[in-house]
Amino acid sequence: MKVAFLTAGGIAPCLSSSIGALIEQYATLKPEAELIGYLNGYRGLLLGKSIKFPESAKNNFSVLYEFGGSPIGNSRVKLTNVKDCVERGYVKEGEDPLKVAAEQLKKDNVDILHTIGGDDTNTMAAQLSNYLKENNYDLTVVGLPKTVDNDVYPLVQTLGAWTAAEQGAIFFENIVNENTTSTRQLIIHEVMGRNCGYLTAQTALEYNDRVKNKVFFPELLIDDKRWGIDAIYIPEIDFDFQVEAERLKKVMDKKDCVNIFLSEGAGLEAITREMESNGEEIPRDAFGHVKLDEINPGQWFAKRYSKALNAEKTLVQKSGYFARSAKSNDRDFQLIKNSAQLAAKCALDHESGLVGLDMDENGELLLIDFNRIKGEKPFDHKEKWFVDILRSIGQID
Repeated sequence: MKVAFLTAGGIAPCLSSSIGALIEQYATLKPEAELIGYLNGYRGLLLGKSIKFPESAKNNFSVLYEFGGSPIGNSRVKLTNVKDCVERGYVKEGEDPLKVAAEQLKKDNVDILHTIGGDDTNTMAAQLSNYLKENNYDLTVVGLPKTVDNDVYPLVQTLGAWTAAEQGAIFFENIVNENTTSTRQLIIHEVMGRNCGYLTAQTALEYNDRVKNKVFFPELLIDDKRWGIDAIYIPEIDFDFQVEAERLKKVMDKKDCVNIFLSEGAGLEAITREMESNGEEIPRDAFGHVKLDEINPGQWFAKRYSKALNAEKTLVQKSGYFARSAKSNDRDFQLIKNSAQLAAKCALDHESGLVGLDMDENGELLLIDFNRIKGEKPFDHKEKWFVDILRSIGQID
């Protein structure tokens, strides 16, 4: 039996641990299985580039629990975007990437494929499985849900999102000390989240909890108010810039600094409209998503708020790469271990699907049909804990 692993999309604090947890399961349940990893996600599958895991991996899997990133590499490749695959040299002109990938799996005699990624990664895996079955090759595909955005239907929680929020809070816990370097300082903490504000909101919650455990010295500049969040902007909530500018101007006048948590997708429509009106081309990736790192939402907001608040110094700090590259925390690690246990069991029983906490089944950890998997699940901004945060900082009444 041959078991293959593939991690795709952006990294998250679960990939290395997920591979380690799956290796641990197969070392117990199917110790004779041959384990391989396709290098850099679907790119490696298309190019036929893989590595065979040494037998020592079945004893040393715990080493992977101590690392972030992916031990077999990632890439953003969409198998149904034929033009992009051709242009990047992954397939030849006239070839179907889906067929090329399927034929590679067949050539490698893979029995089980574990995909660890978001909705695109796992829906592509489902298509591969269907294609091979239609061509009389039985492949079992079991995915694990990875994304720091926690934006996949019908999942309660995706792997890595808890850790990313915790790490984002730790990141800002240091950055906020910059408030002591100047007067009228504006700090914008830009958090990952194209269409979903979950990570920004959860990071704010984690940060607030950490601040509550600090001892301050208000007689000096070490005042808890200066360390507090003053605004949180997420894609799910529209806001009036002028009204917010007036509110934050008062905050700046009172405490001499303003701290903003900004989801990178907040205000994206306004930014792209402005760029298009100026005749600028909107950079997009293989999935058609706007390349946020190129249009730089944080700088766009900084430019406008800096002027409106009469800020003397403005910092835009991005926690995304710091947060998503961490090793999984204890909370995520337990979910990863439980998910890997079920994933391996289902795979050996020849059952395909995505393992996750099913929101339609009271959050139970189950094997979910690939056909139910969809992306861009919005964050429920009406959650009581989030409303309480916004109310406590005066952003809502």
